[in-house]
Amino acid sequence: MRTGLLALALVASAPALAQERGAGALVEEQSIDALRAMLASGKATSARLTQAYLDRIAAIDRKGPTLRAVIAVSPNALDQARASDARRKAGKSLGPLDGVPVLIKDNIDTIELPTTAGSLALADNWTKRDAPVVARLRSQGAVILGKTNLSEWANIRSNNSMSGWSAVGGLVRNPYALDRSACGSSSGSGAAVAASLAAVAVGTETDGSVVCPAAMNGLVGLKPTLGRVSRTHVVPISHSQDTPGPMGRSIRDVAILYTAMVGKDPEDPATLDANNYLANYAADLSADALKGIRVGYWKPEMSADLAARFDKALDELRAAGAVLVEVKMPELKGLGDAESEVLYTELRDDLAAYLATTPASVKVRTLADVIAFNEANKAVEMPFFGQESFLKAEKTRGTKDPEYLGARAKSARLAGIEGIDAMLKAADAQILVTPTYGTPWLSDPAHGDQFGGPSASELPAVSGYPHLTVPMGLVGGLPAGLSFIGTADSDGLLLRAGYAYEQATHARVAPRYLPTVPADLGPQRLK
Repeated sequence: MRTGLLALALVASAPALAQERGAGALVEEQSIDALRAMLASGKATSARLTQAYLDRIAAIDRKGPTLRAVIAVSPNALDQARASDARRKAGKSLGPLDGVPVLIKDNIDTIELPTTAGSLALADNWTKRDAPVVARLRSQGAVILGKTNLSEWANIRSNNSMSGWSAVGGLVRNPYALDRSACGSSSGSGAAVAASLAAVAVGTETDGSVVCPAAMNGLVGLKPTLGRVSRTHVVPISHSQDTPGPMGRSIRDVAILYTAMVGKDPEDPATLDANNYLANYAADLSADALKGIRVGYWKPEMSADLAARFDKALDELRAAGAVLVEVKMPELKGLGDAESEVLYTELRDDLAAYLATTPASVKVRTLADVIAFNEANKAVEMPFFGQESFLKAEKTRGTKDPEYLGARAKSARLAGIEGIDAMLKAADAQILVTPTYGTPWLSDPAHGDQFGGPSASELPAVSGYPHLTVPMGLVGGLPAGLSFIGTADSDGLLLRAGYAYEQATHARVAPRYLPTVPADLGPQRLK
């Protein structure tokens, strides 16, 4: 594990970078299917693939571009891989992920490593347990390669934060342009998968924390229907909105990982009955899935270059057989304030419940303790931004407070029935599409995130409905994503539709680790 602050040094030379990237070239841009083919043919063992990823992490995450996407590697990763090789040799493979290295966001418990949520207050939080979502992956043979960096405390500490920064891991850098934000809070998962430090990774989302880093790092990311995936032993913000989600470079990779993640959790009453929802999401993917599907779309305020790319995406959807209907975004007055009330209230109670299960080495037991720790360690914990959101959350009155209960009911109604459901009904559509976000902004330690432009995450996040982002390609040299949004339990439909769009466009472009966006690509500021 590493502690670090912001480093602004850029790549010294292209030849040096090429040499560093050569380490782990075996796994660069390789899909799960490609890795499985290597394993099946004997071209590579899981141990060799795992070592290649470790070499690549050492070469471009710790050195070279210094992405700071991986906060720690598992000390037993190679042992896990050798065990997979032994199973394969004995004809006892555990499934499509057996022997495939997977990275886990560092707010999710794993046996091998501490879970810090990026905060020094949790530096000694070695729970020596797997969160159920990790246990499911491990039981299917996945190699838990390590933990990814993140926006500290999943970006709930301050509204003035710099996405991708944590006191434990430093600042995650975007592989497409190293001076640009990787977004958050699953910043490390996004940058790591984009840079082929693993084929896939697990992120978590409360509102935008999977789909934003996925979109801004040229990835596919799925925020599942709330309750499809266990949240137990995940450092929480809100039981009304938190969920782990899969991130990968293709729909098929995400579908394979998601299939392995879904399952009932007896400790989490919000999870759905696994018998009703277990499915192989990769088996139903078809390039023809958009034919005859009615798709509603809306055009938010955005830059001219992003608008042009979205118009092209609409043409591509039509060419793939979709029937497009324009819809208007409802006004939904008071949604943002109601969501904030819910998040702040649940943060205080849910965090205390998680901290109560941590080892005695963890000295913080409440949000108030964390606030005090941050104040006492201000120089390292708050060099760039404060903890205004934590202070607001500490003043809330608990989940039995009538104001909270009213806010929860209001936010769920506005985002679901009067939001997504109303738009689908108005268009007589099964799916909604819109740009996920704008393009990555400059990482700015002085002013925090300077985000401007569209954002598609709030309605599916608050309603608990699924949200898939798929690469639209580059806009002004930077990645942009297309969102597919549906009503509850439409996860499979979104993956099928996203796959058809992906296969029709092949829009994703691999990163080049540029120091910045070339000037001849034009201004990147959103209107």
